[in-house]
Amino acid sequence: MTSVFESALREDFGRLHPRLRRRFGVDGETDQGCVGTGVMNRVWRGAAFTAPFLHVGTLRHVLFPETGTDVPFTIENYAYRDTYDRPTLTFVRTFQVRSHRRRRFDATMVYHPERDVIIDYLGTTQHVAVDLDVSVDSAGGLRIRSGPQTFRGGFGCPAALTGDAEVHEWFDDKAERFRIQVTVTNRRFGPLFGYYGSFTANYIRAGAPVPAAVRPLRENPRG
Repeated sequence: MTSVFESALREDFGRLHPRLRRRFGVDGETDQGCVGTGVMNRVWRGAAFTAPFLHVGTLRHVLFPETGTDVPFTIENYAYRDTYDRPTLTFVRTFQVRSHRRRRFDATMVYHPERDVIIDYLGTTQHVAVDLDVSVDSAGGLRIRSGPQTFRGGFGCPAALTGDAEVHEWFDDKAERFRIQVTVTNRRFGPLFGYYGSFTANYIRAGAPVPAAVRPLRENPRG
């Protein structure tokens, strides 16, 4: 099957840095998955009043309130067809925020051909669906910006309850590492959460099983 990002970017997919082209070209046929391991130089959150909102996110593996520097990090991207036969790519990020605590930020991405958009389903039960705008920068890096968000069932998310995400990922040829920067903001309350750092990647051979732990507990049919 064609990878989610190749479907969305079309001819621009070829403009990605070759390392990103392989990473975001995971399709279950060339590579089953890509597992990145590294360190986030900083994980941060907004003002103190954002903490309760971030605590709620931990219930469904979306956001979390802990902060830190030099935080061990993994990201697991696996390709598979979900129960609705849609090509799907997991984005499961794990942060070792303390010696005794890990936090996860889970998402699964599906390309919707009729709407020509990637839909990012957040959390373990895909309770929020977010349209994504994806583009390639002049240096071959990938930029992702979130768009309209809906709750499961098709109800629009009020702006006061949503976070607008911006993701920039690129490959550092000198360091031989992927670099990533993520910022989540609220239109009313400002910065909520973010992180930046770097990682290396290993690829999982095609045909390998997709770990149950990276798949959502429930899937959202909304398109």
